[in-house]
Amino acid sequence: MMNPFLAPYKTKFDTIPFSKIKLEHYVPAVHEGIKQASQEINQIVKNIESPSFQNTIEKLDNVGEILDKVTNAFFNLNSAETSPEMQQLAQEISPLLTSYKNDVMMNTELFHRVKSVYNNPPNDLNEEQKTLLKNTYKSFDRNGANLSKTDQDTLRNIDNQLSKLSLTFGEHVLLESNAFQLFLENERDLDGLPEGVKEAAAMAAEQNGEKGKWLITLDYPSYIPFMTYSTVRELREKMYKAFSSKAFSDNEQNNESIIKQIVDLRHKRANLLGFDSHADFVLAERMAESPNKVYSFLNEIQEKALPFAKNEFKTLTDYANKQDGIKELKKWDGGYYAEKLKKETFNIDDELLRPYFQLEKVVQGVFLTAQKLFGLHFHRNTDIDVYHKDVVTYEVTDADGKHIAVFYADFFPRPGKRQGAWMTSFRSQKVVDGIDQRPHVSIVCNFTKPTDTKPSLLTFNEVTTLFHEFGHALHGMLANGQYASLSGTSVYWDFVELPSQLMENWCYEKECLDLFATHYETNEPIPTEYIDRIKSSANFMSGMATIRQISLGKIDMGWHAKEVDASLDVKAYETSQIEGLDFCPSVKEACTSTSFSHIFQGGYSSGYYSYKWAEVLDADAFEAFQENGIFDSETAESFKKNVLSAGGSVHPSILYKRFRGRDAKPDALLKRAGLTG
Repeated sequence: MMNPFLAPYKTKFDTIPFSKIKLEHYVPAVHEGIKQASQEINQIVKNIESPSFQNTIEKLDNVGEILDKVTNAFFNLNSAETSPEMQQLAQEISPLLTSYKNDVMMNTELFHRVKSVYNNPPNDLNEEQKTLLKNTYKSFDRNGANLSKTDQDTLRNIDNQLSKLSLTFGEHVLLESNAFQLFLENERDLDGLPEGVKEAAAMAAEQNGEKGKWLITLDYPSYIPFMTYSTVRELREKMYKAFSSKAFSDNEQNNESIIKQIVDLRHKRANLLGFDSHADFVLAERMAESPNKVYSFLNEIQEKALPFAKNEFKTLTDYANKQDGIKELKKWDGGYYAEKLKKETFNIDDELLRPYFQLEKVVQGVFLTAQKLFGLHFHRNTDIDVYHKDVVTYEVTDADGKHIAVFYADFFPRPGKRQGAWMTSFRSQKVVDGIDQRPHVSIVCNFTKPTDTKPSLLTFNEVTTLFHEFGHALHGMLANGQYASLSGTSVYWDFVELPSQLMENWCYEKECLDLFATHYETNEPIPTEYIDRIKSSANFMSGMATIRQISLGKIDMGWHAKEVDASLDVKAYETSQIEGLDFCPSVKEACTSTSFSHIFQGGYSSGYYSYKWAEVLDADAFEAFQENGIFDSETAESFKKNVLSAGGSVHPSILYKRFRGRDAKPDALLKRAGLTG
């Protein structure tokens, strides 16, 4: 049977033919992809013409079409639809790719050509070409091209180990997440849970062969409502300890040793390349520039937020004491009492709002928002092959009907999907032989599933998550560059969250909510008073939420901003990084780091601060829309041109100034979060 990766797809929009791909296709396709890419590299190296931007830098950026095809499919599915067999393949494939990357980056003849162009740049390069030239040279330098042969061999060994360890880390977290199941047999154990949550739990139990019981899992749509509404404190405690001890228990999935190995190897790698720490290495290519600037930024926000957070925690503790005689809040109490206090204070909660947030309508709402802002239209297309029956696909066109992108949406949890929500691409935008290759973009979420009696009804937090990931998707879909490595979301990591976090702002605006927030049964629009309550409650416990983000950023920096003693205790070290920021008593079973996939499996190492960094940008950017109208066409066009379509073609600070006319001011964030005065 022909390997689908090794021939033109011949599908609608050249999309991946998922139904034709078998597990046995991946490894041969990777080998062939590496072989062909290596041949293309060899052609660049053996070119008898003098090195030029066109015959070296541009050629290099387009190397490896088959390898891109197979890796884009494989690693996206390894996150969204994995299996033990696929995870085993990942352990085989990752070292192959790491070895190939090192072969390219340490190819002396290739680097000489790149260096020649870098040292003698043509005078006629445009902004994007200048950026590509600079990035290409830096990529070689940051991956060992200037090292001695001995040090290059050391770097190869480190990279191979890191590629395997990060995969193992993620596998352990997924195994731990899937392994825990809480079956409830007595209806009194469901006290406080909304009917929809009970129904979903009953369906889950039945699907697991336990009809007549209720199943609570660590999947967000099950875990979060349980922790928010369950009146049974001992069960909340049990759930919290299960959730927060993932990969921290004394079993084969424990990630403590893996964390220490990862941070040690990252530190050694950074030292080898001339940097003081992994954070120094990473931040050299970020807006923040250095660990000192990151700490200064986090501390500045912390100083403003901490008094508010302490006051909020006292208010919450007093409330719990008044309600149930609880004098000391525990980790499993915060969400429950915060939700009760929020409802009492603002007369609003998720269950009041859920009926107005039917998933299909929210999706149409985010599409309408994109249409009003950027002229995009989304057309459901069932001819596009998918990797799971839950995935829905759309063709995206502009106002003139021109094809812009393919959009995949994968909304519900399942055992083969990691937790959380993310955006990714199956194909990047670039220009090839004068033809604009349009992107294939996907968002993957874990939202509340439909039940036998109700459609998928989202919490307001899930609505903002959808808008957030869709903001990333817009960044990918509206890409309009020349080169794949600078296209779409290929920007500095602390800039990439701007489009996503900016989009969340529309969820709080009546003009936007009126587009889609109608009752799933009566079709009545969401009452204006509910919208007012949403806005009024937006900053509820914002001080504590801010400190939580600061804490995660400091845990990340603690692991990566200096050398870490290999003999340290992971939990104790983590605790030391957030001293004074954790208000509840410590729980011995709990550890954040062992399941902190963002920094040990994803790309956020030394970068978790970027969520807060981008909040400064998005708050400042949204003020421009508020000043001119949230659907103002000129403001939207400027944001599209200078941010969404520009990708990484120019330094992000320049792009932001082109949109806003100045640097971002942190005042907008503090004002929006209610952390002033």
